[in-house]
Amino acid sequence: MKINFDNSDDQLQKKIKDLLKGPKNPEAEFLFSGCTFGEIFGMAWKLQERFSSSDLQNKAVCLSTQNRSVIAAAILAALSCEGPHLLIPYSDSDIVLNEMHQQVPYDTAIADVHQHFPDEISLITVSPETFPASGLQRKNNMNLDFEFLSLFTGGSTGKPRIWPKTIKNLFSEAFYLSDKFHFSPDDRIVATVPPYHIYGILFSVLIPLVSSACVMAGTPTFPHEITNAITLQKATVLVSVPMHYRTFGNNTIPNHSLRIAFSSAGALDKTDSENFTKQTRTGITEIYGSTETGGIAYRCRAQDDAALSLFETVDVEIIGEKIHVRSDYISPNLTRDEDGFYQTGDRGGKFDSDRFILYGRSDGIVKIGGKRVDLEEIREKILSLPNVTDAMILSNPCKKGRENEIAAVLEGKIHPKQVREYLSGQLEPYAQPRSIKVVDRIPRNNMGKYNMEMICKLFH
Repeated sequence: MKINFDNSDDQLQKKIKDLLKGPKNPEAEFLFSGCTFGEIFGMAWKLQERFSSSDLQNKAVCLSTQNRSVIAAAILAALSCEGPHLLIPYSDSDIVLNEMHQQVPYDTAIADVHQHFPDEISLITVSPETFPASGLQRKNNMNLDFEFLSLFTGGSTGKPRIWPKTIKNLFSEAFYLSDKFHFSPDDRIVATVPPYHIYGILFSVLIPLVSSACVMAGTPTFPHEITNAITLQKATVLVSVPMHYRTFGNNTIPNHSLRIAFSSAGALDKTDSENFTKQTRTGITEIYGSTETGGIAYRCRAQDDAALSLFETVDVEIIGEKIHVRSDYISPNLTRDEDGFYQTGDRGGKFDSDRFILYGRSDGIVKIGGKRVDLEEIREKILSLPNVTDAMILSNPCKKGRENEIAAVLEGKIHPKQVREYLSGQLEPYAQPRSIKVVDRIPRNNMGKYNMEMICKLFH
């Protein structure tokens, strides 16, 4: 559905200032049976006092918590005084925190009570506070290009990648998505996505803040937990990932109140989408984007949308199948051309004026023996086999020489010999996997994405 959305800087300044004045209903719940909006602003008011001090204003603060109310309060406080720079790790493990500290040194952390940091790190713990009558008002305009938050994502090597986000990056997208999908104070959100992920922080922290919607405190991941949360909390919005939609299978969600469901962080299997819609009579809206680009497009297969529809605030150019994006959501550290376009790692083709088809990753095209091979095409052929539920195709260096060879790891109940026999009639010899591993479960992280480090170890 097309909307008229004003994404000018002046309009964004006005919306943020209105947000900082305080909630329209301080007694309304931000978290189900938990923190109210008034208490969120009370915590933000207390944090603002700390953030405004000279020793923190221009420094980095580690936000090591999955408590959505604390994250919301810290974001409001940093927004109100343009500092410090918040760092959100993708895990609270000691290894990740140490690696992150090496990339962006910090000496202050906002953490849950049970977490332990080295003695040299100053800890800030936050608890619900009374809503301040003065709110968090700003008299002057803010620098919308101020990099007030960084997200860290895990790579295949384990070393975190850093993606800074400006005020404009995050809040222009949050206000847009809230309007686009009609979030309101009547909405109750269940998110199976942790709030340190860009998709999670947008849909389970920022959108609730700007729309006054209510969100579940925890992050359910097992099928019965998700089903119970949707039913008991009378959820109207489900924010989840492809792996969790797969686990639903043919399970029903009795007496649910869902009006919309979202999926991101990977491609949603068509069968999983159809099963969920059949059981719930609710279509799944797939969001296409990444941590660095923000949201780009969406589709809902229940409405026969095979192609992705661009968000009204995003421009896309497809040059030689390579997707180039321009929007206010792109991280400031990415290189763009003179027209402001960033070349993503994905391939696609135009469908019509504002829709396109996603083909796969650009790095999914490799050269084997001088021949062009599409790894996604190999994956699709393998997935067409009975008893194969998932597949990952890699191009690994040969043990001898500089050439690469194709390798495949499969999830399901099938013998590698059967796969080779089938592919011999489907693919040219150079495109056929030289190594095939069949496992009970392909290694993934808690977001359902492939764990490339562990997958590569299967072939060593």
